[in-house]
Amino acid sequence: MSPIMIRRRTAAAALTAALLVPLAACGKSDDKAAAATAAGTTPEPKAVNLTVLAASSLTDVFKTAGAEYEKTHPGTKITFSFAGSQELAAQVKQGAPADALVTADTKTMDGLKAETGDATVIAKNRLVIAAGKANPFKIDELKDLADTKIKVVLAAPEVPVGRYSKQILDAQKIEVKPVSQEPNVRAVLSKVELGEADAGLVYKTDSAKSGDKVVTVEIPDDQNAVASYPAATLKQSKNATDAAAFVAWLSTPEAQKILQDAGFQKA
Repeated sequence: MSPIMIRRRTAAAALTAALLVPLAACGKSDDKAAAATAAGTTPEPKAVNLTVLAASSLTDVFKTAGAEYEKTHPGTKITFSFAGSQELAAQVKQGAPADALVTADTKTMDGLKAETGDATVIAKNRLVIAAGKANPFKIDELKDLADTKIKVVLAAPEVPVGRYSKQILDAQKIEVKPVSQEPNVRAVLSKVELGEADAGLVYKTDSAKSGDKVVTVEIPDDQNAVASYPAATLKQSKNATDAAAFVAWLSTPEAQKILQDAGFQKA
């Protein structure tokens, strides 16, 4: 055999060997995947961190809902940021890094259409009068709040609960001069709990969480306002698919039970 023929055969053998190495490795990889499947194991879930901006009145119930969601969605971690809806709207417009938004009114959400996906109302709420412990002024209806001897605290008019409060007071032609106007419903409730105010208008779910720190005075439906809570993804989210999954989950029977157990009404 000539030297040229020997060199050609040697080169062909080397090329064949080089091609067989990755094929063998691939075969081993396939074998491992098949073994994992046979063993019933699954790949580790993708780690996702979601930031959800939510109205103050959702503080307690969303902590419960978030824990349940994380339990049923391994790898997902939800961080909530609670504030008055008007504060949340300002954060969104300033480009705060977040994935989803839930407000306590549709007006605030409607003003953010350029920044959000389609919104879905996930729950409703109503207002009550939160009176100081033992209710010393015997407050039992809205018109009692007009008494100048009673220190009444309300949320600021740009806050959803403040807007609802003004709506129901104006409808009944009741003039109330609040001793302060607060940035969110939790601040209103805190003033009453601490004895810094004798009464305030808050959401029913918030008053219920206070236990015996306040006396809850119901407001008749024909004098009340209904608060709607819309939820939407944020267009700036870097986790769009996962954010959409969480927003959709809020309307599932599982999430709705958590909301309704906390006193929220069905959407």
